[in-house]
Amino acid sequence: MDSIFNSIKLDKNIPIPLYYQLKKQIFTLIENAAIQEGSMLPPENELCEVLNVSRPTIRQALSELVNEGYLSRYKGKGTFISNPKVEECFLSKLETFNQEMKSKGLTPQTLVIKLEKLTGPHEASEKLGLPLDAPLIYLSRVRLADQVPLVYVETFLPYEQYLKLMDVDFTVNSLYQSLEDIYQVRVNRVRREIEAINARRQEAELLQITKNKALILVRTVASSDDAPMPVEFSIARYRGDRNKFSVDILGYYYS
Repeated sequence: MDSIFNSIKLDKNIPIPLYYQLKKQIFTLIENAAIQEGSMLPPENELCEVLNVSRPTIRQALSELVNEGYLSRYKGKGTFISNPKVEECFLSKLETFNQEMKSKGLTPQTLVIKLEKLTGPHEASEKLGLPLDAPLIYLSRVRLADQVPLVYVETFLPYEQYLKLMDVDFTVNSLYQSLEDIYQVRVNRVRREIEAINARRQEAELLQITKNKALILVRTVASSDDAPMPVEFSIARYRGDRNKFSVDILGYYYS
């Protein structure tokens, strides 16, 4: 490990802050698998000596990598290389969770927390274009890849239109595929809103993280040319330390 850090070269004669140079070079070592996941980094005082920089410089570089999910810091134990993040592409294409995980060589798994009929919340009814007292199907799931929880998702659908979904086993069946198989409704349009939040107690427990850890919250309204009203409203909470998102944008640049 020391020899790897000996390869880091920091230039004090350029205007780029030393901590940022260090952060980017450690990130490159992680991305290139020069440092294996689960490996422990040397203590800060050793890094100061090897790299000939101050402890605040080391601390700021490592802290930013911790905040971005590339390192994990455990009190009394040290700082470790985190597991690699799963790159999600669902912002730019319609694909089921299982399909996307399998395409990345990962084994998907679904835990169904609840499947029930309820009234409300008002946000779900409004997004689905329903009266506030209209019954809804409520489906909550934790989605895993290689047995690691990645996302906790709550889904709402109009109860009267899709009553037969109450009999589907969503531990093994896809929601969108079930809509197509049972009702000939194919989801082909979605609108997604994204924001950053901190994990509350229930979300932290379901995703096996500590309270207040970073989450990426995604609200989705799904529609179909085969249905006059929105089909589904969902609220998904992705672990910030295990997920990253990419979007491909095509178009013209106007100066």
